[in-house]
Amino acid sequence: MKRAIGLLELKNMTKGILAADAMLKAANVEMIIAQPMCPGKYVVMVAGDVGAVQSAVKSGQTAAGTDNVVDEFMLPNLHASVFPALTGCTAVHEIKSLGVIESYSVASAIVAADTAVKASNVELIEVRLARGMGGKAMVTLTGDVGAVTAAVRAGSEAIKASGFLVDQLVLPAPHSALHKSLF
Repeated sequence: MKRAIGLLELKNMTKGILAADAMLKAANVEMIIAQPMCPGKYVVMVAGDVGAVQSAVKSGQTAAGTDNVVDEFMLPNLHASVFPALTGCTAVHEIKSLGVIESYSVASAIVAADTAVKASNVELIEVRLARGMGGKAMVTLTGDVGAVTAAVRAGSEAIKASGFLVDQLVLPAPHSALHKSLF
């Protein structure tokens, strides 16, 4: 597991490619994601040692220009369950209660997911990133209703001040057919 990840979410694709190149040249980091997202944004995520990731993110911001950055982060100790949730590889067989955090940015959704899963005993279902959602992102998680409520509250609070929180939801006992339609 990587010790740190950093992400830049940019307003346009050309600046995203430029930032990705600068990030890789600046430090010994591994490229995790470098791709366009809806609606015409570009997301670059790298992983590695804390110092290397910090240097890469700073270099990417400089290369792209801070006015082209929608959102960004550097997380020094990402929870192990976030990567599988990003790729949709979590196998959730039962949804006890359902928690949802909706955000206006990819970066804020990942921060919310990491904060939520660290705050309470919950299982991340998915971190859905801006594809087919008009640039928004969504975190879904499950567990006991009290744990889900605490996790959603913590994840939402982590991004509220940035203005990227769209909404949050806790369903204590979702209908069984909902699981099939959502995931």
